Amino acid sequence: MSALDVNSALSANPSHAHGSIGVVGTTAEWITTTDHKRIGRLFISGVLIWLIGVMGVAVVLGVERIDPNSSVVPVDSIVQLFSFFRTGIALGVMAPLFIGLGIVIIPLQVGARAIAFARLSLFGFYSWLIGSGVVVFSIIGNGGPSGGNMAMVDAYLLGVGLIIVGLFAASISVVTTVIGNRSSSVPMAEIPMFAWSVLVGGVGLIVTLPIHLGSLIYAAVDHHYDRLVFGGNFGIDKWIGGAFGQPQTFIYVIPVLGVLAEIAATSDRMRKTMRTGLYFGVGIMSTALLGAVTGTQHLFEWTGSMSDKLISAIPFALFNLLPLLGILIVLGMSLLALKNDSSGLLAPLVPALLGVGMVFTGMLGHAVQMISSADLSGTVFEEGVSVYIGYGAVLVAIGAIAHWSNELWGKSLPYGVIIGLGVAGFMATVFASLPYYIAGFTNQTANSVADFKDAGANALWNTSVTVGHVLMALVVIGFVSVVLKPSHSTTEATS
Repeated sequence: MSALDVNSALSANPSHAHGSIGVVGTTAEWITTTDHKRIGRLFISGVLIWLIGVMGVAVVLGVERIDPNSSVVPVDSIVQLFSFFRTGIALGVMAPLFIGLGIVIIPLQVGARAIAFARLSLFGFYSWLIGSGVVVFSIIGNGGPSGGNMAMVDAYLLGVGLIIVGLFAASISVVTTVIGNRSSSVPMAEIPMFAWSVLVGGVGLIVTLPIHLGSLIYAAVDHHYDRLVFGGNFGIDKWIGGAFGQPQTFIYVIPVLGVLAEIAATSDRMRKTMRTGLYFGVGIMSTALLGAVTGTQHLFEWTGSMSDKLISAIPFALFNLLPLLGILIVLGMSLLALKNDSSGLLAPLVPALLGVGMVFTGMLGHAVQMISSADLSGTVFEEGVSVYIGYGAVLVAIGAIAHWSNELWGKSLPYGVIIGLGVAGFMATVFASLPYYIAGFTNQTANSVADFKDAGANALWNTSVTVGHVLMALVVIGFVSVVLKPSHSTTEATS
């Protein structure tokens, strides 16, 4: 019996596993596991830790912004906290969240006996986890972009590099599972939408992450030695910030479309009817890859002649509006499926649908930000975009975990609670994001807790944002408590 078979057998009978080999043996089994369900759960658990940290930092920064004269944290730490927030919400939450879900669900969807390259997938988790720890440690030690401790800045760059390597490795495992390990009875043209969306998103990560890793290596070598070419610690954001910002984050959340499509199209007949359009929508959203690969921001220049406007409008639409069309297609077809489905509203659909709506709002905000005359560069508007996309992805993940709860945890989650958490999470996302859309037009500076032109109005916006982050933290804690609550059901997770 292979290591994979041993892990799968023990996973299917947890009481036997825990009773026979004890705590130490169970811990060792988890550490060395090749069971795709356990590897996926490890990723999801790690994301949860990152998410709690990100929300905590967001609350602290919000409180600081409410009253610039307050001193919740030392002034010298503000830049590092913003670095933590940007790194965490992108590489700690968005990117690994759906990789973890994919590792659990995709082998079941495509009829694979196991995840491809299981040890590579586990290596990806440990590389991501260790890199995350190094990033947190370095930022605490005054590292990260604009950090004052040279050794900790080097450590931050090393940590981000390890995170990227881990995500890259896990993406290879997931993509290979869909392409090469699926059952012969599941042709590529008939794979479920979640598997298709993770495949598209995974390919996007495989293509783009090495680009960001290359830029990071250049910046790290320059910083460690002469600090002449890439701006040293103050130039880090310029060279590696693309991994944390738009449109790279669009690639991280491509799987949200697959989750929504899976839940909305509950019958096989509806899935087959909608398949072509859904495939097309996911493919169109993946055009965000163009901007991520080229590393360019295509602005729409409102000034100048009509021909000048047209010249800037074409690349602007291609790089910023085309991904929006893809998400609109999937949203529209999912709503059509709901209209034609007489089986009733599924509770997991509530957070999934609202979450995709929040992701769309964030992507739309990015397109607005790319209009030069809006003059939103360097304001908190971009932070609002990131929160819309990040928290929207979390809402979709709540819907996905509720939808596949039997596969993940061996039990069903209470539908009424899931609906309530979905609505509360939607409100939290709006409170935490929309005020920064407004404050961006009042020129509230990004990465700063002071220098507001209208202190009274900005205090109102920042109070709302802080409340939103606190509410989202309560939603996440509530959802975790529901997942961890013992079930009276004896149903086991499917293998």
